[in-house]
Amino acid sequence: MKLLRVGPAGNERPALLSDDGVHHDLSGLTDDIDGRFLATGGPARAARALAAGTLPELAVPDGTRVGAPVARPGKIVCVGLNYRDHAAETGAAEPDEPVLFLKAPNTVVGPHDTVRVPRGSTRTDYEVELAVVLGGTARYLDSPEQARDLVAGYAISNDVSEREFQLDRGGTWDKGKSCETFNPLGPWLVTADEAGDPQDLGLRLWVDGELRQNGTTKDMIFSVAHVIWYVSRFMVLEPGDVINTGTPAGVALGRPDAPYLRAGSVVELEIDGLGRQRQVCEDAE
Repeated sequence: MKLLRVGPAGNERPALLSDDGVHHDLSGLTDDIDGRFLATGGPARAARALAAGTLPELAVPDGTRVGAPVARPGKIVCVGLNYRDHAAETGAAEPDEPVLFLKAPNTVVGPHDTVRVPRGSTRTDYEVELAVVLGGTARYLDSPEQARDLVAGYAISNDVSEREFQLDRGGTWDKGKSCETFNPLGPWLVTADEAGDPQDLGLRLWVDGELRQNGTTKDMIFSVAHVIWYVSRFMVLEPGDVINTGTPAGVALGRPDAPYLRAGSVVELEIDGLGRQRQVCEDAE
């Protein structure tokens, strides 16, 4: 299934997009697509209702805003340098263990919302990533195999980054990752049964029409299941939490010929089977 949230920011309506392209209203089953919905069998209830023909159709006129497919997550855990080609382009050695950092939950915006270039920024960058949304609690998992049953689904994430803040201003990476609007997510949460093999998905990103990133999740150093297992050794992952699993080569940081984002830049990104995003950048006021 493809789950999504449509409507103005802060007033989104939960919906389901069926295979025939029809939107269905989920507000009779849940107030929102959030951790509670995912943890209590919400997707399965929605599937049964769709099969029974009891979900009303939802009119979604052209131009209707699409929000992030999961209401504000408890936390966003990110994996750095998780693609071999990306590690190589930045001159970094492939890590022996996943490189982890956190991103503020209020960075999450809709897949077509504006990205704000921070005040004083000269190195705002883009990163297309496969996002994993948890549907269960991961705590001290015994093996990566246990992680597979805890995945609610997958979505596209743009892990927007300010490289000067991240790398040159001291401290951890978080300060270059948590600026407002720095995590467009969606358009859909595609349930794990429909998304297919998470280690065999193509990822692409364009800036102003130029293809900048063109990779595959086959190039991940640490698989999705391994990452969930590994993270569970250090923190408890809860339903609705998001993991950004890393980006392939092609970011501006690794390409001296590629300019960073600025006001007016248009970023478009897609992952096989997970839809497409488009953001226009503007300067933060």
